[in-house]
Amino acid sequence: MSILGIDHVQLAAPAGCEDEARRFFAGVLGLTEIEKPPSLAARGGAWFRAGEQQIHVGVEEEFAPAAKAHPALLVASDRLEDVAGRLSRAGAPVAWDDELAPLRRFYTADPWGNRIELIALD
Repeated sequence: MSILGIDHVQLAAPAGCEDEARRFFAGVLGLTEIEKPPSLAARGGAWFRAGEQQIHVGVEEEFAPAAKAHPALLVASDRLEDVAGRLSRAGAPVAWDDELAPLRRFYTADPWGNRIELIALD
């Protein structure tokens, strides 16, 4: 097969989202911000690294949050509850889901309402 993996997932956000994106993705989730190429920096938004993959937060003029489509982030099994606690303390929703038990996972939302799934990597 020619497809080797996923390079990045793009999430949309409203104009002026950069500071809140940094607070949430870097500050709360602990992802590493990466510099956008100069040719794209003027468009706004911010990019973050999660392992080998990236999350790109891009500005969308007529923004509406993605309620169903979402990235699923892997979390070390022994840290999943810690991440849920950090999100909760930061005011983000935490909704545990046991439909795929014994897989442990929960959903949250970024500051603009985009759905994000966090899954324990056992």
